[in-house]
This record gives sequence, C-alpha cells and structure tokens, in this order.
Amino acid sequence: MALLGVQLVITLIMISIIQKVGPHYSFARWLLCSTGLVRYLYPTDNELRQLANVPKEQFKSRKNSRQHENGKNKSDTFHVPRNLDIQLETAKVSALDVVHLRYYIEYQWLLDFALYSIFVYIATELYHSRFPQKHEVNLSMMWCMLVIIFALKLLISLTVQYFKGEESEGERSTCIVTGFVYLLISMVILIVDENVLELGLEKAYSNFNESTIAFLHKQGLDSSGLISKLFFKFFLAISCGVLGGLFTFPGLRIAKMHWDLLRYFKERKTVQLLLNISFVLPFILVILWIKPVSRNYLTVRKFSNFQEPLLDSHTFESIRLVAVISTMVIKLMLTPWYLQAYLDMAYHRIEEQKKEAGRITNIDLQKRVAAVFYYLCVATLQYVIPLIICLNLIFMYKTLGGFSWNGILNDEECAVNSKPYEYVSNDEKSSQTILESAQEFHVTVESLKSVFNETVFRGLFGFATWWCCFLYFATTSVGMVYQSSFACNFQLIYYKRWLKHPLLVLILELLILV
Repeated sequence: MALLGVQLVITLIMISIIQKVGPHYSFARWLLCSTGLVRYLYPTDNELRQLANVPKEQFKSRKNSRQHENGKNKSDTFHVPRNLDIQLETAKVSALDVVHLRYYIEYQWLLDFALYSIFVYIATELYHSRFPQKHEVNLSMMWCMLVIIFALKLLISLTVQYFKGEESEGERSTCIVTGFVYLLISMVILIVDENVLELGLEKAYSNFNESTIAFLHKQGLDSSGLISKLFFKFFLAISCGVLGGLFTFPGLRIAKMHWDLLRYFKERKTVQLLLNISFVLPFILVILWIKPVSRNYLTVRKFSNFQEPLLDSHTFESIRLVAVISTMVIKLMLTPWYLQAYLDMAYHRIEEQKKEAGRITNIDLQKRVAAVFYYLCVATLQYVIPLIICLNLIFMYKTLGGFSWNGILNDEECAVNSKPYEYVSNDEKSSQTILESAQEFHVTVESLKSVFNETVFRGLFGFATWWCCFLYFATTSVGMVYQSSFACNFQLIYYKRWLKHPLLVLILELLILV
C-alpha cells in the first residue's frame, strides 16, 4: 500500500507552482501594495527651513565640516520649533517602496508559504473526503508544521531585537516579567480538573505512556514509561511561559492599532461595534474549551422547549473547529485597516509634537516620520504571526485528532501493530526486494502511529490551540488596558493645568481611575 500516494503529487505540484509563480505573484506584496495603504512622507530640509523661517545661507556646507553618523554634515543639521505647523504629504505604498523595508524578505516568504500550505491542506482534505485513506501519511501536516516553525523563528527574531541595545531595558523587563506571569498562569491552568477545562492532556499523557510501554515491550525492553507526569506538565508550563513572552509585544502592537481604529471611526458606531466584536472573538474561542459553559450547556443541558440538547458532541466539535478558523480569517480580512492605523502613527506623532514646547533637529523630526513606514513589515508580522500559528494549529488539531468538518468524529484509535519486527542479517538484507523494504517501513510507521495516536494529538494540539487563543486575547486586552490608562493619564495632565486646588485634583484622579 502506498504511504504517500496522491499527496506526494499534490506536494510536488505545489513546489513547482512556488518556483514558477512565486517570483511574479506574491500575496504578501499584494497585501501591502494593492489594498490602498497610504504612507506619510517626511518633510524635506527645504520645507522645514521655509516653515521655520531659517536663513538658508548659514547652512551652506563648509570645507572642514565633520560628518555625522548618518552621512550628513553638521551644517545640514538645524533646529526647528516643535510646534511647527507641518502638514505631511501622503503617497500610496508601492512595490518599489516596500522592497527596502526591514524584514520584508522574511515577511514575504512567511505569508506566501503559509498561503501555499493552506492550498495543500485544502487539496488534501478534499482528496481524503472523496477517497478516505486510513494508513496514508498526511503530507499536509508537514506543511503546517513548517509554517509554525518558520513563524516561531521569525517571532523569536523580532523579540530578540528588544533585547539588543542600551535603550531597550524596558522592553527586556517587559518580556521577562510577562513570561514569568504566563508561566504562573499556565501552572495554574495545568492543575485545573478536566471536567472544567477540557484540554485532554490527562488522556493524552495516559495514552502515550501506555502506548510507549507496549511499544518498548514489543522491542524486548522493560520500561514503565518515557516521561513522568510532573516533568511533562513542567515542560508544557515552560513552553507556555516562553510563548507568552513572545506574544507580548505583538499583542501590545495589535491593541495600539485597534485603539487608533476606534478613534478614527468614533463617528461610525456600527464600524466600532464590528471592530469590538472581532476583538472579543478570541475570548469566545477560549470559552469554547470551558466545559460547564460550553459543551455541557450545548450538548448536555435540555431546555424546556426541546426534548434533546441543542447539539450533539460531534457537531459541537465541528463548530469549535469552524469558529477558530472563522475568527482567524475575519482578523486576516481586517489586516489592511489595522496596517493603515499603524501608518497613521506618523500623523499622530506630528500632531502630538505640535503640543510640545522647545525645539527639535530636522533629522530627529524626519526620523520620527520615516521610522513608522520603515518598520511596516515588522508591524505586519506582529499582526499576522499569531493568526498564522493559531490557524495551522487548528488544522493539525482537526486532522491528527481524527475530527471531521461535518460533525462526524472518528473515535477509533490506531491499534498497535501485532506483527513483531524481524531483524535480518546483511546477506538477507541484500536479497530483500523493494516491496519487502517498503512493507517493513510501513510497519515501522504504523508502530509509531500507535504511540502518537489520535488521543495524544488531541491533547497536545488542543491545548496548544487553546493556549494560543488565550494568549492572543490576554496580550491584546493588556494592551487595551494600557492604552486606556495612557489616555486617562494624558487627560489628567491636561486638566491639572486648570485645577489649582489639590482636593479637586484628587477627586479628578479618582474619577478617571474609576
């Protein structure tokens, strides 16, 4: 029996498409350049001189002028008032603009490869729905795993940037503190009873240990299991803490963009409602794994007007799968809005600067505007990487866990192959045919599948999916609390100018805190 079959053909076709179509058509490039994104151009030196009424003659270059680190002469640097009335010009983001941005190559590769992996997964699912193959290796899972590995590698690379430099002490402290906080939260979650939070880890651990013992006994080895439950959960808690630290700054970035969008659409209540619903959707996903308020309520409880529960167990599992995918797709569809909110930071920076006193150099002012567009790909990666990770985890949870889109749950476990391994000498190996070697490899794969069976994958990928959804909502919620607190503090500083009595200031602080 073929181990790969049609899936190998699908994989080879997709690799050929990547080689032929990839250099000419890119989803990542389309997302930045064809969705109407507008960037802000920083004012030139001549424009700043005219606005600030700075004489041009005193800034002519001298023969013995020293060079700055950015290549400009000292005479090219001058000061302008911070409250200068600057009107930034805009331009549409084009392909020639984005190729020079930081992390653009990594961003393009990740998004395009993630899109191709989705096509491979869909084609494989359609093939399996038409021609079910129980013993065939699912190559689409390899694609999904590669996407998750690439996404995590990029997320680690972005987080490492916060640990570099002398001015990043606050970022380092934030990552470390949040990592330990999520480590503590994960430890608390891992001791919660399965009747409250149905993560399936207890069944996964027990099944893995039993299958491992049977597999080792089959090889003639005596063992009581490969891993203890304490070490298993400790390793999971450490992984959860590290992942929480990696999700921290993407969550803060998403919250900042969401806050800016709410301010931009403050006159359109319907759009604000839709944005807030999309923001709360990850919390609904988290609730779907809390058994008393989700599964028991929908699949066990009988209402007065119905003789049966609203859903059966299989339909509930399918709805949970579709809910996670729908949430991620909705957030991906809103990506252009969030990216435009990020680009608008350049405008808001200049507007906030107009309220400040003092002077600023022309180079620093131009950097404040140009830096926003320069880190566009970084902000985009911070927005899409959590979505890509959650999306591929739910794909693996569905397929490796034995679930189905139409509500039919395959509860059969991969049985341990009773055929023992046959060890042969070198002379016998030389006389083996290709068919016998393939059959031996097939037996090995089936034996490994008996160890890593559907129950184990349901527990591991179910917990990973739930934890990523929880982190997404938790980090963005912390970011929204920070943004609202920052706005309240700004209002407090503004109104303190008009309140002279300390008692009135104290009352105002209490009101804003409430």
